[in-house]
Amino acid sequence: MDLEALFRACIGARYRHVENAGDYAIDRTGDSVRIFFEGSNGAEDWLNNFDFPAKAYEDMGAGRWFAHRGFLSVWKAIEPYIAPTVADLSVGQITVVGFSHGAALAVLCHEYVWYHRPDLRDRLTGYGFGCPRVIWGMLTPRRRARWETFTVVRNLDDIVTHVPPAVIGYTHVGTLLEIGARGRYSSVDAHRPENYIRELSDLSP
Repeated sequence: MDLEALFRACIGARYRHVENAGDYAIDRTGDSVRIFFEGSNGAEDWLNNFDFPAKAYEDMGAGRWFAHRGFLSVWKAIEPYIAPTVADLSVGQITVVGFSHGAALAVLCHEYVWYHRPDLRDRLTGYGFGCPRVIWGMLTPRRRARWETFTVVRNLDDIVTHVPPAVIGYTHVGTLLEIGARGRYSSVDAHRPENYIRELSDLSP
């Protein structure tokens, strides 16, 4: 996978804006679909970013799991718009991609596709560039496996990838891929799109 090209596609996508400041884009080629989520681009996004008390994903009794309340509220606003594409049986492969705030939404979308399209689990991949922590609490190995093919891409020192803090119970899911070098950027500069591109270009084939 050419991660630089995928990241460029994500930040360059033409996004549709829906309720609760949700921004998504769907790109389909043949039976392959890419679902993109945009990074923070306004005050409402930042309010959702900092709305980090944990909330149950759904009322599922003993099987429920918890996620960042702000990200969850945005995802729930977007979900109805994406659901028809995910349910379309002519879709044979799905890649979910997001940056920053959008990466958090990609985490939740990836799990949604995994749950609703079990036939696509071996053709589902997800990438969260500069991804904050989204999931709260301990996950069983069976539950954590839902993100088995999701990759969190962290430019070392990127402050966004370290919040909300692990000490209050938040955790990354999937595989953590660290790029760059410690101390190369400030914690804020490490999150900038141009510096992700710079570091990803070193990984490009």
